[in-house]
Amino acid sequence: MSNLLHFSEHTLQEIALVFMATVYFLRIKWFLKWTLAKERQPATGMGDTNPKKGARYSLVMIMKPWTMESTRSKPFMYAQFVLFHLGVVAAIALSFIIPYGPGLLKSAALVSAIQFMTGAALLVGIMRIIRRVTNPYMRAISSPDDHFSLILLTSWFAFALMAASNDISGGEGIIQTFFLLTAFFLMYVPFSKISHYLYYPFTRTYMGRSFGRRGVFPLRKKPAYETV
Repeated sequence: MSNLLHFSEHTLQEIALVFMATVYFLRIKWFLKWTLAKERQPATGMGDTNPKKGARYSLVMIMKPWTMESTRSKPFMYAQFVLFHLGVVAAIALSFIIPYGPGLLKSAALVSAIQFMTGAALLVGIMRIIRRVTNPYMRAISSPDDHFSLILLTSWFAFALMAASNDISGGEGIIQTFFLLTAFFLMYVPFSKISHYLYYPFTRTYMGRSFGRRGVFPLRKKPAYETV
């Protein structure tokens, strides 16, 4: 292994991780300094739920696609969402396995699993790029960051797919590029739309509490008038 690759796998990644964690810490600290808005509407509903139940339901709602009309009516889009994010998890895991646990990649099953998830995510990424460019509605609401983040993620999946075997017998170019992209990612993500997951627990909790107070969350299996 060259000194450059060793630097990219270890020192550069560690610096990038500390940078990202610092920015996230400062953002959350800034976010928490604001006072949570109070509900002005009296509690409504049938009295069988409350803000806490609503918050818990809201946090896990993303794992229940049948509860959301957008995913219930478009299951293929939800499948894309799942594959895309599994690819993110696999690529992140790979960026830790190669430098800190390369022995794990002697398992052909693990390598195949990472290649499957990053390959599927790569395919979804390409489909999303095409959709964002060709669909006039998507194009109208897309910012430069939307395009750049998606292209960057898709490129990252491609190099993760090729780097999964951690084989440098044919050269270090693929793995070197994967880790350079990873380091760039870690420092770019806090300032891009990709950091949306940072706000997920806050927004979902707030929305769930509000909807729980109004008797909307958790959703009923039957309309309220049929349960009276």
